[in-house]
Amino acid sequence: MNEKSCSFHSKEEFRDGQGERMSAGYSPSYDNDKSVLAFRGIPISELKNHGILQALTTEANEWEPRVVSTEVVRAQEEWEAVDTIQPETGSQANSEQPGQLISFSEALQHFQTVDLSSFKKRIQPTIRRTGLAALRHYLFGPPKLHQGLWEERDLVLTIAQCGLDSQDPVHGRVLQTIYKKLTGSKFDCALHGDHWEDLGFQGANPATDLRGAGFLALLHLLYLVMDSKTLLMAQEIFRLSRHHIQQFPFCLMSVNITHIAIQALREECLSRECNRQQKVIPVVNSFYAATFLHLAHVWRTQRKTISDSSFVLKDLEVLAKKSPRRLLKTLELYLARVSKGQASLLGAQKCCGPEAPPFKDLTFTGRSDLQPHSSGVWLI
Repeated sequence: MNEKSCSFHSKEEFRDGQGERMSAGYSPSYDNDKSVLAFRGIPISELKNHGILQALTTEANEWEPRVVSTEVVRAQEEWEAVDTIQPETGSQANSEQPGQLISFSEALQHFQTVDLSSFKKRIQPTIRRTGLAALRHYLFGPPKLHQGLWEERDLVLTIAQCGLDSQDPVHGRVLQTIYKKLTGSKFDCALHGDHWEDLGFQGANPATDLRGAGFLALLHLLYLVMDSKTLLMAQEIFRLSRHHIQQFPFCLMSVNITHIAIQALREECLSRECNRQQKVIPVVNSFYAATFLHLAHVWRTQRKTISDSSFVLKDLEVLAKKSPRRLLKTLELYLARVSKGQASLLGAQKCCGPEAPPFKDLTFTGRSDLQPHSSGVWLI
């Protein structure tokens, strides 16, 4: 039964003003044949309270109905279904079929086809260096990115300038996919709500935590959970983030790592590997995943807690920019071991015990824009 059928009597049959609540002493009346109850104008909710419905369908006062009208049958069916009606929980509840998951390539294609010219104007592809810093970088620094890869690099940096638009269906599907993959849920969730804090965002609206990394931070999370090779890693790090002692905000930490990847790309730390592979986006994705893996390994083995996060992020950024190839090699070894069913590089960490509470009392702060010479880490 739907809401329309539930409200049928109150909206149609009570227009004559007879829809008032019955008094406790109301006594039903019957026609001369005692076959039909004159119950028009009585709210459905009163039928059970006054035994009227029972009198229509069962023996009452030694009276047994010879004929049960279709109206009586319908009234009984409506009453029996009343308790099964469930109200919506929140204005954004989705009663439709769950939406389909979105792949990283599909989400990336969306950004490749929409007009991003207004965002592209904001990017600064490389770090400006002057004086000795420029000379040292020229003599000892990494090679410049091949010109044929500039467009792909600029796309990455442009996506990092885009915010989360809750009105864009693709943006919503990206969020839903991340949530489902990390939690195992089969159903869609509201785009705003406390459930995002359980994933390690700072509040009920994920958009407020993307400063400094933009939508690229969500694309990186999507890549992590939708690539079959890195999904197990993502789930393992997520479990570590909910450890009752070593907890940390998973998604917010991921945003910080995306910011490190952006800075490494702009400082040309990834140029050598990009030139070697003749690709930018796959290299940036792998670098992000490798950096996240290294953070999780340090976090577990050195028993870090949330109070250590600022120091861990600073050290992580220095290492990542200095030795990107080392991190990428570690990721390759990890994925190879996982594919063979061997123990992961995170070790046999037992993340059991009391579940970590949401991060409502923890405050991460960061920059709204990418600054040319900023270190890029967000500190507690």
